[in-house]
Amino acid sequence: MSTGSKIFKFGEDVAGYNIPVLNEREIRAASGILFVIMFIAILTAILKSDFLLLKYAITIFLADILIRVLVSPRFAPFMVIGRLIVRNQTPEYVGAQQKKFAWVIGIVLALTMLVLQIILNSYSIITGLICLTCLIFLFFETSFGICLGCKVYSLIYREKAQYCPGEVCDTKARQDIQKTSVFQALTVFGLAAYVVLVAFLFQGNFSEPPHALFGVEIHAKSE
Repeated sequence: MSTGSKIFKFGEDVAGYNIPVLNEREIRAASGILFVIMFIAILTAILKSDFLLLKYAITIFLADILIRVLVSPRFAPFMVIGRLIVRNQTPEYVGAQQKKFAWVIGIVLALTMLVLQIILNSYSIITGLICLTCLIFLFFETSFGICLGCKVYSLIYREKAQYCPGEVCDTKARQDIQKTSVFQALTVFGLAAYVVLVAFLFQGNFSEPPHALFGVEIHAKSE
């Protein structure tokens, strides 16, 4: 294989796998970093009406994902950082093809944001929904190991994706440790009921700012 084909190769050949694969642990690490950057940028835009950080975040996100798809994930900066972070962990291999499809969706979203947010210097319900979609995609990837774009790939191409994270592509019975009992499910509803009860009993304390326990008040400095 020539040097050029090695550089512009999507996925890597690993013994025992009949298609190019990627390390899911690296992908999740990279997604986690991008999620934090995007979340802070979006929060700053919402709370302070300051879109500067968001514009930088869009630029960075687009560049990274373009390198992944058009060159190789091995040379995408955040994938490199992710590889360094999880270098001592055993790789978890996933099929490269479905990941490429998912990242193409990311390119479409990022390019749309580039045009609307940076080139046109505007904001609207469209940019808000795109930001929310990106956050959801990144959050599901890094927190649950669920690639939402990969699921879209299976629906569009009507073919079974190979080597999915956690082997979710393979139909098999769940182990006992994966099963959820009725009592376990009730604890979730119990937590929700507990929060509602506490909020009801102490609704006044929830809405009012706290006072200094030892009488030492903290005053903001006046301009």
